[in-house]
Amino acid sequence: MSRIPGARAVHHIAYTVPDLDQAVDFFTEVIGAELAYRLGPVEDPEGNWMTEKLGVHPRASAQIAMLRLGPVTNLELFAYTSPDQDRSRPRNSDWGGHHFALYVDDVDKAVAYLREQPGVTILGEPETIEDGPIAGDRWVYFTTPWGLHMELINMPDGMPFEQTTETRLFRPEGEWTS
Repeated sequence: MSRIPGARAVHHIAYTVPDLDQAVDFFTEVIGAELAYRLGPVEDPEGNWMTEKLGVHPRASAQIAMLRLGPVTNLELFAYTSPDQDRSRPRNSDWGGHHFALYVDDVDKAVAYLREQPGVTILGEPETIEDGPIAGDRWVYFTTPWGLHMELINMPDGMPFEQTTETRLFRPEGEWTS
C-alpha cells in the first residue's frame, strides 16, 4: 500500500460557513470548542493566488477561524465572499455532501440539550443500529442554525466489526475538557 511519506495524523477538517461570527459562537458556546485564532482577509486583489492556491475565484476573499474541539480535533472555518459563490447547500446524497460527527456518552441527553439551542434542528429521533457491523451504535443527525449537517454518535466497546478485523476506530477516553 502506498502512503504519503511522513503522514502522521489528520491536522484539521474545514467547512465554509455563511457567517463566521455565528459559526464561531455556535461551536464555542453550544459545542464547547476553543477559539485558537482568526485571520483575514485572505485575498489577492490583483493576482491569481486565490485560484492557484485554493481553487476559488481570483477575487474571492476569506475570513478564517481555527478552533480546537476536545483532545484531538482542530476545526477550521472559512467565510468567503466571491463573485461566483454558490450558496446552495449540498445534501448528504450530493457530491461534496458531508457531515461532522461528535462522539457523546449519551445521545439522548445530548439531544435534549440541543433541542434547547436556538436554530438547531434534530432530524428524526435517535436510533440504535440493531444488526450488522455496527450493531449497538446509537446516533442521530442534527443541523446547525446555518444548515451544516452534524451527527451525535455513541459506539459502545466491542462493536461486531471488531471481530473480523484488527482495525479499531478512535474512541475518546476521559472527559472533553478545555
